[in-house]
Amino acid sequence: MFGDIMGMMGKLKETQQKVEDTKTRLNSVLIDEQSNDGLLKVTLTANRTIKSITVDDTLLEDKEQLEDYLVLTLNKAIEKASAINEAELAAVAKDGMPNIPGMDGMFK
Repeated sequence: MFGDIMGMMGKLKETQQKVEDTKTRLNSVLIDEQSNDGLLKVTLTANRTIKSITVDDTLLEDKEQLEDYLVLTLNKAIEKASAINEAELAAVAKDGMPNIPGMDGMFK
C-alpha cells in the first residue's frame, strides 16, 4: 500500500518537474502573426509574452486603425499561443498521471 503511494508521489513530483521544464521550453517557441494585409506583425512566445511588434509606416497616420490592427492581430496570436501552450502542458500532465483506479476517463 505505502509503496504504491510513494510511487504515485514520486510520479507526481516527476510530472511537476516536467511541467516546469515544458513551461521553460515554451519560452523559446515563437508564434508569428500578421494582419491580413501584412501591415502589422507580432511575435510572441507560446507562454504569451510579446517579443516584437512591427508596424508599417502607413498605419502611423491613423491612430484608430492602428489600435484596431493591434487588437485583432494580438488576439489572433494569443489564441494560437494559448492553444499550443495548453496542448503541450496537457500532454505532459496526462503522460505523468499515476494510474489511479476510476480516474482513467478524466484525462482523455
